[in-house]
Amino acid sequence: MTIPRLRACLLVTVVGLLVGAGAADVRGEESRADTPAVRALRALHEASDVRRRANTAGIESQKRIDALSDEADQLFARNTAATSQLTSLRSYNASMRELVGSQEKEIGSLRDQLDQVDAVGRSVTPLMMRMIAALDSFVALDVPFLLHERTKRIEDLRRLMVRADVSVSEKFRLIMEAYQAEAEYGRTIEAYRAALQPAGDGATVDFLRFGRIALVYLTLDESEVGVWDQETRSWKQLDSSFVPDVRHGLRVARKQVAPDLITLPLLEPGATGGAS
Repeated sequence: MTIPRLRACLLVTVVGLLVGAGAADVRGEESRADTPAVRALRALHEASDVRRRANTAGIESQKRIDALSDEADQLFARNTAATSQLTSLRSYNASMRELVGSQEKEIGSLRDQLDQVDAVGRSVTPLMMRMIAALDSFVALDVPFLLHERTKRIEDLRRLMVRADVSVSEKFRLIMEAYQAEAEYGRTIEAYRAALQPAGDGATVDFLRFGRIALVYLTLDESEVGVWDQETRSWKQLDSSFVPDVRHGLRVARKQVAPDLITLPLLEPGATGGAS
């Protein structure tokens, strides 16, 4: 029993020595933590942390600087464009002011002209009425060709003069066209079919007009041929020998044959009958 008790005492002693050594090591480590090298290492780590945080802050600051620089460039470009547009608008406004001034002058001129047109219209209207009356008298005294067409033209002009929806210039233009149509009759040859009037029997015949020089007719059966006598204002019957000439003249006027010389049955001034 003595030997086992001794072994137990030795085991307790060894464990105590080991625990004491561990505690001593811990106290030694704690004493070494306050050495200058440890403090320097700790300061180095703290400086690294400060440096790292400073770098991070610098990167963020650079990003903000870049963003502000881009925004400044955009604002500068917008300002340049706005300045250029403002210059263009000022130039445009200046030209528009000149244009408006010119248009105002033109409006004033047009108003003056309109006032003059009203005054001219009041003086032209009686003139146009006299022109229509003169044209009517001329047709009544002229060679009686196309009487229905010509008298209708004059009637249309008279109805036109009382219309308020037609301008004075348009009325005057139509009157001048009527005069031009009458003047054109004197330079043309024409063939048409109508009733033999005035001073006739009303039979339908073929008329041949040589300007205003001669107006002859030929019945449809070619049994009768006549010429208008302007002095007596009546129809004069011609010899049947004129039938071929009148027939040929009708074909020329209708463009059924090529233009050719035509013998005209002209009445001698002062003649009471017959033709030359």
